[in-house]
Amino acid sequence: MVDVPTYCNRCILPDTRPGVRLDAEGVCDGCRNWDRKSDIDWGARAASFATIAQQAKERGADYDCLIPVSGGKDSYWQVHRCLASGLRPLCLTYRFPGRTELGQENLDGLRGLGVDHIDLAVSPRVEREFVRRAFLRTAIPGLVAHMGIYSAPIRFALKLGIPLVVYGENSAFEYGSEEEGLAGARVTREWLRTFGVTAGTTVEDWVGDGLTREELAAYRLPSEAELEAAGLAVLFLGYYFPWDPRGSLAVASAHGFRARAEGAAVGHLDFVNIDDRHIAVHHHPKWHKFGITRSWDTLSMEIRAGHLSRAEAIDALRELGDETPHAEIEAFCAWIGIEVADYHRTLEGFRDRRLWRREGSRWVVPDFLVPDFPWPADAPCLASV
Repeated sequence: MVDVPTYCNRCILPDTRPGVRLDAEGVCDGCRNWDRKSDIDWGARAASFATIAQQAKERGADYDCLIPVSGGKDSYWQVHRCLASGLRPLCLTYRFPGRTELGQENLDGLRGLGVDHIDLAVSPRVEREFVRRAFLRTAIPGLVAHMGIYSAPIRFALKLGIPLVVYGENSAFEYGSEEEGLAGARVTREWLRTFGVTAGTTVEDWVGDGLTREELAAYRLPSEAELEAAGLAVLFLGYYFPWDPRGSLAVASAHGFRARAEGAAVGHLDFVNIDDRHIAVHHHPKWHKFGITRSWDTLSMEIRAGHLSRAEAIDALRELGDETPHAEIEAFCAWIGIEVADYHRTLEGFRDRRLWRREGSRWVVPDFLVPDFPWPADAPCLASV
């Protein structure tokens, strides 16, 4: 990380965000990868997926593929694409502890497309303790959920003899990585270590202090030998078909998906991150660690797709101002059993002092992208920090 952030001169992402690199022209990998989409032979890639689908159907399992879903817009896109390819999907959801009513409604609607569905909920005690420990150790509230999102579907596919697991977009490609091994078609262990939002840990790193290996079974990936022996392919659908948020929304909306009537839950879009009431807390520590919020990601995607200009995105950030999700933080802390003051003190321990500078009662980022940004004051419990 650098002392002063440098921002992509096409979108708004800084080089403080993990995975973001700027080239000699000051353009990030995410923007360059978006440009590459116009050079991709999508017809050839669709044909390649058709071959993969046919091979999966020839395996003779009860289901041709397993699709990890949350009920969001991309879940609808994944299911729609797989059904259109003639596959018989089984959908599986790692149930977020803070599932919203709208999230449940959209998940119910997804089944209406004509798919079977498993809703996997782990022990509340185990999940709560795991989340508490993960947050205090890494300041990643969603670490446990992300571990479950990738481990549980792969475990179920292996156990049920399903030959194919189909995830949605590859965040390494969409947000920035030039390495084909990470920005390509396959979900690999290296991809999970780098982009899986698990702080580079595996479930084995969390066994102990009251959590047994058996209790954490849902979070354990099968071994490479097991996957190879079963011939299980774990792929990103976004490698074979062009993905963008509004394109997924169009597909989802045509099949009954609903966005939030009351506006965005986190960030600036009302149709993303709407199925978990803790999602705003998951994104909040990015502010302390990298000097960005979830809005920076979604606004950058909108710039690339031509839905708004860079100047308009900067104005939007100024208008959004302090995005601290106070009510959601209180609910999260009550759930995992810590005080709100402990939450803020934990995040302060992860604030990158190379990035932030103290000015009076506020932390500021020098040479910040947004002129006249309304910097928030410290939480009251941090007045002496």
